[in-house]
Amino acid sequence: MSDTAAHLKQLYPFLHGDKKDPAQENITLLESVKQKSEYSLSVKQTFFEKNAQALVDAAKAIARVYMNEGRMLSMGNGGSSCDAAHFAVEFQHPITAGRPALPAINLVMDTAMMSAVANDVGVKHVFARQLDAHGMNKDGLIGFSTSGNSENLLAAYAKAKKIGMTTLGLAGGNGGEMKSSGLVDHCLVVETDSIHRVQEVHVASYHILWDLVHTLLADHRGKLDAAIKNQ
Repeated sequence: MSDTAAHLKQLYPFLHGDKKDPAQENITLLESVKQKSEYSLSVKQTFFEKNAQALVDAAKAIARVYMNEGRMLSMGNGGSSCDAAHFAVEFQHPITAGRPALPAINLVMDTAMMSAVANDVGVKHVFARQLDAHGMNKDGLIGFSTSGNSENLLAAYAKAKKIGMTTLGLAGGNGGEMKSSGLVDHCLVVETDSIHRVQEVHVASYHILWDLVHTLLADHRGKLDAAIKNQ
């Protein structure tokens, strides 16, 4: 029996008519925790070492959106739709005392709108159609995709560029079409094929972006507060 076959038999003994050894299974699970956590930390460290300046540049772009009295719009599919929602909540509901709430719209939140567009003209248009209604050239659009190839995100980026919006994206793998299309002004790519590790870095990234943006806006708070009240 090859080493691979022996390892698979250890993981899935029931496929070979054997019963699991609870003690051995626990050792295997502990090793899995160790390997996954170490890999997660390694991916984060590599990403932030390589993309520190890109994160600062993205934060400056978002800060400019707010200084110009614009809003951030967010989008994503599946698990990445949760990141779009989380991103919007962070800016609307700051948990740190003294930081203002900033306008952010989660384009995934309106299920009636999304299902109507998907049913009538196709899933490709669910975000772009919302930009027809909400997007302004002073706004910013951020998308989340573990592959970078989500067709509806790319359609929205094309629409955003026509409107004149600032565009940002967080992707995984090699960045896919989000990276190569030229439609995304600031595209941050987590270079791994593990969807879970990509999403973990995305969460850390927009938490950092949120903090950096508020730091950049610190000298503009009075103007921002007045602008937000007038919206």
